[in-house]
Amino acid sequence: MQNERTTEDVALGIRRRVFEHTIRNNGGYLSQACSAAEQLAWLYNEELKLGAPTLPMIPKPFGGVPSPSNPDYHTGAGYNGPAAPEFDRLFIAPAHYALVAYATLIEVGRMAPEGLEMFNKDGSSVEMIGAEHSPGMEVHNGTLGIGLSTGAGLAYGRKLRGEPGRTWVFMSDGEVQEGQTWEAVQAARFHGIDNLCAIMDVNDQQCDGAMDSVMEVGDIRRKFIEFGAACVEIDGHDVGAMRDAVNEPHEGKPLIILARTSPYQTMPILEERFPRLHYVRFKSEDERARFNTSIAADLGVDPVDYAH
Repeated sequence: MQNERTTEDVALGIRRRVFEHTIRNNGGYLSQACSAAEQLAWLYNEELKLGAPTLPMIPKPFGGVPSPSNPDYHTGAGYNGPAAPEFDRLFIAPAHYALVAYATLIEVGRMAPEGLEMFNKDGSSVEMIGAEHSPGMEVHNGTLGIGLSTGAGLAYGRKLRGEPGRTWVFMSDGEVQEGQTWEAVQAARFHGIDNLCAIMDVNDQQCDGAMDSVMEVGDIRRKFIEFGAACVEIDGHDVGAMRDAVNEPHEGKPLIILARTSPYQTMPILEERFPRLHYVRFKSEDERARFNTSIAADLGVDPVDYAH
């Protein structure tokens, strides 16, 4: 399923949807849309080999947890198509990127726009922090740092079965503060799991502020290489650089693409909030109006009419 729009156009659409949602709901994950839009747009619009969605365009309500008495339970992975051997699989490791991931699904025609109206509503599967039943999600990665391990395990199983499809993980840089990430890289190198690829949004921000104010992580490219991965560092807003990076030779090793990004790309007014960029909730109606006008101008759209 290939989108005919350019990846850059899809990225702009992602930011516009997240902006509109944030203004209407007086809060949202704006900086994640700023930093990650090109990465998710590139994955879905170009790089991933996916089949047609197997779930309704308008998401179903939350259907309960998996159990023998709930045979109709399903994950949200159906929005990425069937889990067939020839197709790629994707894990969204930082679950707080869910709003951006949902906007991506809409922009590439895998989910209806009405799905975003269900965001964070009681009884909805369109969770604020993506869960395994949320659109585009296959497992719950809410404990930061487990996503690469999850991907490595699945990729290893697929490799042993001889499946041609790859396993991709979208990550955030806060995950390099977690030991499990490095264990996953070592295990992947030891077992030769080279059908595992990851792209990491390196925006130097996390929940509690700037990365270095929480824990300095040093030269993460060098660390990934020494732990056994093939690792390429690129401008995360340059789609061409992503196209080149994925061709990096990595026989016997996982491939990690470090995408260096800005948490206020295309929305410079967000710099006012630095270093508190994780979730933007407006402090006053005046601030909401200023952000509305400023960001709309930068994105080339009309300000959002949120009074009605």
